[in-house]
Amino acid sequence: MVATKFDTPDPYKYAIPVGQNSPQKAPMGLYAEKLSGTAFTAPRAENKQTWFYRIIPSAAHTSFKPMKVEQDYDCSKLNHIPNQMRWDPFDFDESKKFYQGLKYLGGAGDPTLKHGLGILIYSAGKSMEKEAMFSADGDMLVVPQSGELDIQTEMGKLYVRPGEIVVIPRGIRYKVNIPKGPARGYILELYEKHFQLPELGPIGSNCLANARDFEIPVACYEDDQTEHRLIGKFNGSWFDAKIDHSPFDVVGWHGLYYPYKYDLGKFSVIGSVSFDHPDPSIYTVLTAQSDTPGTAIADFVIFPPRWLVQEDTFRPPWFHRNTMSEFMGLIRGDYDAKEGGGFRPGGASLHNVMGSHGPDSQTYEVASTMELKPKKVGEGSIAFMFESSLMLGLSDWGVKECQKVQETYNEDTWVPLKKHFNGPSSGSA
Repeated sequence: MVATKFDTPDPYKYAIPVGQNSPQKAPMGLYAEKLSGTAFTAPRAENKQTWFYRIIPSAAHTSFKPMKVEQDYDCSKLNHIPNQMRWDPFDFDESKKFYQGLKYLGGAGDPTLKHGLGILIYSAGKSMEKEAMFSADGDMLVVPQSGELDIQTEMGKLYVRPGEIVVIPRGIRYKVNIPKGPARGYILELYEKHFQLPELGPIGSNCLANARDFEIPVACYEDDQTEHRLIGKFNGSWFDAKIDHSPFDVVGWHGLYYPYKYDLGKFSVIGSVSFDHPDPSIYTVLTAQSDTPGTAIADFVIFPPRWLVQEDTFRPPWFHRNTMSEFMGLIRGDYDAKEGGGFRPGGASLHNVMGSHGPDSQTYEVASTMELKPKKVGEGSIAFMFESSLMLGLSDWGVKECQKVQETYNEDTWVPLKKHFNGPSSGSA
């Protein structure tokens, strides 16, 4: 809090009007302002609206001007490649602030139509000072891989470490400070709908990610009447404007549209206790469903430490081709299906629609011959997946300019698989 001019020792308690949202005069000389994350007439269960009580309305800024950026965010210029893709760990860049260090890896759809998603890599080493940013394109699910993020939003503050995630919905203004060295991680930007907890079906009422473990900010205002900079992402382009006060001047708020964070260590894993490896959907933390039942625009899935006890079962993920696209990243440790050393923290892989994939040859040989005792896998590790029903394209940066693509991914991973067939040498059964 920079300064307060209120006499009451607890201004947050009195900032929200009693019994209505927009009185003729809001309490304490504040302005009432509504933030809508869905249409006014969206079904009640899906409706997301929030009321702010702030010192100056958010509209009080100069006209936006286009910003110069280093990278093209044009969704219509993506490269669609059937090959399996894998990237070495992306570089740190200590010279950049958070918004400057965003790199568009790829995605699908169109933010102007509110359809699809984008995948970004971020790397930053400098804090945003008297600045705030927002995306009009979609909700950002941020997955820190290295370095901590001290995030100040209009609703309040969230401190996010590797092993946690934060979701900042469309339009909410925030700034990111880097308190402890350079930071790097992954972002899934959702152009349509909002993330929600998956339905649990026959699992029942508990496990996976429990609602009680999500954390939201409380109001924490700045009364700072000096110039700040406002930065906006709009259809992949960047703009900035000037404001003569802090954008973080919300003294109180109430509603259902807000940023939140979650500690992945609190995820309660479900698994098979008899035979066969279950579908990875049982590891879904958050989902955004399409209009086709059971089909996601985007799922956020994790592979945390867990026990494997199945009998007579090949325990790693099976070889498969999928109608969904699977983008994977590694926060720390080793992923149990890729033990050959090519999938490392800070790197990534993409197995696009109908791209064949599965465990590498080394993992297969070990898993198909090991003694099947109860075993805890993934200790000290967290891998994750952005899964989508959409075919994902890659930006020029993701294909070549980042210079992190592993050109021999297939040759190193699956070409070495050996023939084990011991039936007749030829002919039909």
